[in-house]
This record gives sequence, C-alpha cells and structure tokens, in this order.
Amino acid sequence: MIYFDHAATTPLRPEAREAMLPLLGGQFGNPSGLYSIGREAQRVVDSGRERVARCLNARPSEVLFTSGGTESINAALIGIAYAMRRAGAGNHVITTAIEHHAGLHTAQYLEELGFEVTYLGCDSHGRVRVDDVEAALRPGTVLASVMLANNEVGTIQPVAEIAQLLRAHARDQHHRVLVHSDAVQAAGWLELDMEALGVDALSLSAHKFGGPKGTGVLYLRRATPFRQLLHGGGQEMQKRAGTENVAGIAGTAVALELSQAGVAVRARRVRALRERLRAGIVATLPRTQVNGCQENCLPNNLNVSFDGVESDVLVSALDRAGIACSSGSACSNSTWEPSHVLMAMGVPIRRAVGSVRFSLGEETTEAEVDRVIEILPGEVARARRESITVGSLAS
Repeated sequence: MIYFDHAATTPLRPEAREAMLPLLGGQFGNPSGLYSIGREAQRVVDSGRERVARCLNARPSEVLFTSGGTESINAALIGIAYAMRRAGAGNHVITTAIEHHAGLHTAQYLEELGFEVTYLGCDSHGRVRVDDVEAALRPGTVLASVMLANNEVGTIQPVAEIAQLLRAHARDQHHRVLVHSDAVQAAGWLELDMEALGVDALSLSAHKFGGPKGTGVLYLRRATPFRQLLHGGGQEMQKRAGTENVAGIAGTAVALELSQAGVAVRARRVRALRERLRAGIVATLPRTQVNGCQENCLPNNLNVSFDGVESDVLVSALDRAGIACSSGSACSNSTWEPSHVLMAMGVPIRRAVGSVRFSLGEETTEAEVDRVIEILPGEVARARRESITVGSLAS
C-alpha cells in the first residue's frame, strides 16, 4: 500500500506506542485515585501536560486534554461563545465557509442556541481575507474562529494577522473579540507557537501527527472566558469532566514533541516530494487542475481535480491498485455533495466532483511518488469511462 492520506490519519509513531504500552497493562490507575497507582497515573497526566505546553510555547495550565479534534473544536466554540454571552459581551460569532465540518456544524448549532453567525468566504486559492474579518466585526462580536490550515486544499490562513487585528480592535473599541483556530492539520508541518499566533484557543487531534486516535488537545489561553461542555467531575482543572485517557495523553505528548522537532527540515523534504507529484500529474494528465494556493500551503497536501471523473470512482480504482488517497466529494444514492471548500473557492461543480486529495507523510519516498505518477494516467482514463454522472452535471 502506498499511503497518501496522511491528512485523514497518520501511523502511530513507535515512540508513542512504547510510551502507551505500560499504561495499557499494569499501570492502569485512575488519576483521581489517592493510592500509589492513581498518583502515578496523575504524574503521567501532569508530565504530558507540561510536555505539550512546551511544544506550544504555553503554560501547562493552558493545556486541556480531550477525546480528539472534534471535541476540542466544539468545546472552544460553544464554551467561549456561551461564556461571553453570559458575561453580556455579545451574541455574534465569525467563522469561515471553509472550516472542517466539526467547526461548521458547531457554528450551525450555535445558531440554534440563538447566536448570530457570519460565514466568511475566501479567494480562489482558498485564503480568507483579513479585511473581510474586519468588515464583519460589530459591537456584539465575541469570537472569530478561523482554521490555521485547510484540511482539503492545504491553504494556510492568516491567523496571526487576524489575531493582531482583533487585539487592536479591542484597544480601540474596549471590546474583546477572542480568536480560536482549528490547527488539526497544521501539527507536524508548521511550528505551533501560541505567543506568535496570538490566539486565545487552538484545537489539535493526536492521530494527525503520529499520536493515538481518541485523544485531542485544547489550548485555552489563561483568563479566557469558558464554560465547560462535559459535567460530572473536576478533571482538567474543572474544564472537562471525565476520567483522563492516561495512555492517550502519554502517546500524544511524545508524538507532538517528535512532530515539532525538526519541523522545518521535514517540511522542506516533503514539499519537494509534493512538487514532484504535482509536476508529474500536470505533465502526464491533461484536463486537470490543482486546487488551492501552491505557495502558502501545507507542504504535504495536493488537491487535484480531474475533469470528467467522479472522484469516488477514481479513489476506488487507485485503492485496487494499492494507492490510498481521499475523495473530495461524497456520492450517495446518486446525490452529489461536492466539497464545500472547493465550492467556496469558486471551482466549477464539474471539477469539484472530480477532486482527489493526495496527502503525503514524513516517510513518503520518491519511489512512491513516481509509482503514483506512473499508475495514475491509466486509472484516470478508466475512471473517465466509468464516470457517467459528471456529464449530466456539466450540462
């Protein structure tokens, strides 16, 4: 298997697995226990929190552990917006039309709770404009949530500039607008410095950077208003009830340390492989379009639209050929759901439904890239013959 779907999940790092194994066996204590194995479990949690904080240039008290990126995003948006409304600060939230569904669906839920939400568009490269954030501000705005890097096309968003804008807005208007960023795709490819980014909250998912599934991180800057989602216990500094996933926390800390170590060198190497793949596809396959910004983007993400192809057909064909990648659209009972990101970018629907994402990993090789370039033309030709739906969409 040539695995080109690292944006979906990554292999568990051996070092993370080794850190977890003892905690899945004899060291099984509950961190809330007052006896020795409980205290040992609590030391593992505390150590994991300190190690993650160092990776993020944050304080340990600003790091919360969750069940994954989805919970971290939900907790940030609902917890902050609700706390700000209770404090009388306002009822308006800004986000973007290209967020992961964990963010978009949470924003829609906030609307059900009576919040007003503005969904910002993007340019043709998938980049949100800082000026649009500024134009959307109003006296009752309490939160802006903008992802750090898009999960579908890899475009990096101007989060630091947005945070700087909102700090200046607070000084001028004496009204604080908090900033959250979904950084799930960024870990392992970008440096994550909370002071440099200037955000008030940031969400991570361990399995995107070589950690275990089922564990996430929520960075919550000190003194940020927040109402917890999960109730029933005093864990996570009274901000997230529930017995901690001790093994998951240990694996997450190790994986984040390794993913942030040498991140610039790793990114340069993989970017060269991504460019090799892009150039090979463009040279050998006519009627293709590369989506997203090609400069200010994640080094491992390549999103390509193949005209006349249903992406699910092509992804299935590549799977049979031993290549794992992901579809940019979903087809169920002949009902097409093209990528909301590509639609927001203005990509025509006939191209959007033929989009495929190739996401490389740090162990990807030139030989794997060349093999994909070799196999792809034949599989695309077959997929074009089988993709009968696209013609009707284009007409």
